[in-house]
Amino acid sequence: MKNRLQALSLLDRALATMSDEELESLIETLPEDHRAALDKLCGAREGGFEESSARILALRSTAARGRMSGALEQIATVLTDPCLAECITKLGDASDNPTEADLAEVTPGLIEQFGLATVRLTLAASIAGEAAASAVLTRLLKHDEVLALPERDEPAALPTVLTREADEETKARRRAAKERKQAEARLRREQQAKARHR
Repeated sequence: MKNRLQALSLLDRALATMSDEELESLIETLPEDHRAALDKLCGAREGGFEESSARILALRSTAARGRMSGALEQIATVLTDPCLAECITKLGDASDNPTEADLAEVTPGLIEQFGLATVRLTLAASIAGEAAASAVLTRLLKHDEVLALPERDEPAALPTVLTREADEETKARRRAAKERKQAEARLRREQQAKARHR
């Protein structure tokens, strides 16, 4: 389970680090049936997305929601299919379980043809797909000078201690809300009692 979550995290990072322009360029190079499949995965009506910006927005939203349902992997599979096919062709007999040296030989050509972001996404999708060379691919995406994914920007740290004033203010609001609810409940009971005595 831990490996699975790490694989999904790498795939998520690889997609997140692609700019909208890089995604648009990649989608434009896909065969028509791939684009149609992508649009369907991302919830487009019949005929697909008319606007490229709408497709990118839907793709990112679907991928974010689909980390655990498999939609993220399905999207990555469609996006990386041509790059993966070319990678397999270039690797030849080594394609089932390539070494780091095998990959070092073919990745420069793939980057030239498809772009660095697409190659990273392809490697991450292969890891999520439990490729035999997952350990090698993971090492490349974490440590290789060219292929390593950029570090995620850390979210700003949340304040760990509330000030006493804010804490007192919160308590006062809660107290007021509690008193209001008690008063409303008392009023309801009185009204019910009056109604019964009529």
